[in-house]
Amino acid sequence: MPEALNLADDSRSERRDAARALLEILERETPFPGAARIGVTGAPGAGKSSLLDALVRNLRPRDQTVAIVAVDPSSQQTGGALLGDRIRVRSGSRDPGVYIRSMAARDRLGGLADATRAGVAILSAVFDQVFVETVGVGQSEVEVASLVDTLLYVANPGAGDMLQFMKAGVLELPDVFVVNKADQGPLAERTAGELASGLGLGQRGDAPGDANWTAPVLLTSARDGVGIEALVETLAAHRQHLIGCGALFERRRRGSEAFIVESLARRYGTHGVALLGGPAALAERVRASDEPSAFALAARLSAEIEEALRKS
Repeated sequence: MPEALNLADDSRSERRDAARALLEILERETPFPGAARIGVTGAPGAGKSSLLDALVRNLRPRDQTVAIVAVDPSSQQTGGALLGDRIRVRSGSRDPGVYIRSMAARDRLGGLADATRAGVAILSAVFDQVFVETVGVGQSEVEVASLVDTLLYVANPGAGDMLQFMKAGVLELPDVFVVNKADQGPLAERTAGELASGLGLGQRGDAPGDANWTAPVLLTSARDGVGIEALVETLAAHRQHLIGCGALFERRRRGSEAFIVESLARRYGTHGVALLGGPAALAERVRASDEPSAFALAARLSAEIEEALRKS
């Protein structure tokens, strides 16, 4: 497992080819729907890591294997993850059914490096549940939402998360909200009530199934184990909802489309994308493609852009 993830995280050209070949095989051969992919985001200090630890302790007795991709800030000197393989999830430190991998956000403040998507694809071929924990700032909520099936937002009692989240314009993205640290009593309960009220001011996305799912607000205490069982059941219920209404396939298709367009635009800029007809034409080509591997399609379009750049 570490070797495959290291391969996906290697930026050397000869290693990129090998990584792409592996990813293409995994995308084609892994049966749908495969692993549950769950994003965990929220403001720093909300207790995301402690909550993940509690989720692992609940899932393992159910015979569910768990992988966690922790997206960390990057070192300015090495480009690697600053916090490394953090000891945040202590219950999985010696459990062969739990795998934790820290991945650097690289130069994308609050965002996800391309290697994160590759890592999720690799882990999803092996584990039952794959969690992606973001650094919890800026663009991370938007980007992780296109990578996962279920987005979980963890709020901190009394920290004004709901107001800040509304200001960020991404209130409609999460599928499940949690106010952690329920052991703080009335403060946590008040935050949950404010968040539930604020959700009425947002609009759910237009992906199939969203309109029929009301994002719940749950109270949990990772410290005391309160509400963890209900959270596990809610995450499972959202997955079954997506599968039952046929929305999961469409959600993943949209996520792949967003990944390809954004990745090419970031790598080649406006001029490079213009060589394929501009952003709208590029998005249409991605939507019209029958290529089952997002990584293979991205590589093919990348080769077209580079060929056009050589001729220009």
